[in-house]
Amino acid sequence: MSRIQAKWQSLHAAGRKAVIPYVVAGDPRPDVTVSLMHELVAAGADMLELGVPFSDPMAEGPVIQKGHERALAHRVSLRSCLATIAAFRESDALTPIILMGYANPIERMGYAMFAEAAAQAGVDGLITVDLPPEEVETVNAELKKVGIDNIFLISPTTPNDRIPLITSQASGFIYYVSLKGVTGAANINTQEVAAKVQQIKSETDLPVAVGFGIKDAASAAAVASVADGVVVGSALVSLLGNEDKTIESRCHDAVALLGEIRSGV
Repeated sequence: MSRIQAKWQSLHAAGRKAVIPYVVAGDPRPDVTVSLMHELVAAGADMLELGVPFSDPMAEGPVIQKGHERALAHRVSLRSCLATIAAFRESDALTPIILMGYANPIERMGYAMFAEAAAQAGVDGLITVDLPPEEVETVNAELKKVGIDNIFLISPTTPNDRIPLITSQASGFIYYVSLKGVTGAANINTQEVAAKVQQIKSETDLPVAVGFGIKDAASAAAVASVADGVVVGSALVSLLGNEDKTIESRCHDAVALLGEIRSGV
């Protein structure tokens, strides 16, 4: 059983919903990412989603795009992301870690080499934003060899007939994008999210976590009432990018917000 599956089981047994923070590896500075990850866990994160900096993060809004830019300015790469996870694993062997990024760096490394390196570093799940289910057979085969879950996005504009195709290729959980558009957009309609989550659950036994647009404890609590977990990204990355504050203060603010969200959920 993977760390992700074990975490969902323990959450379900405890009657709890998952809180999954997203941060970009190397943002605001590479030397604070590992400590930030530990602090987020201490504040109540059930899993961690670590973004791989990319030059064209097409699914991201302006806030997370700037987070990618800050990390790229420090020359953070896919390999250095894996090194960061390995360093985190030196003192945390339990918290599931999901790597979120785009296909190009993984394809350049090669699926087999990436899967092996990711497993050795301690990666539990992968979200590849721009790799459709029709093209995942090869990477899925390599990920399954090393026990890494391949997590897929479903959005409000996903055609109904594609949902079974996506869920059939997925493992770990389904990430439902609550809004049309990019990360950090608009406000969430909880009734619409609830209906879509139920539709997805009619096609799969996998848990459904909801992200995009979760900004505070109230929005997180509303979404958690209709889903298995919540993903919060832009709100944290915005605090980490506040150049009016020191790096330490930025990290403190992000961790404090995550704690508020955990309490709200």
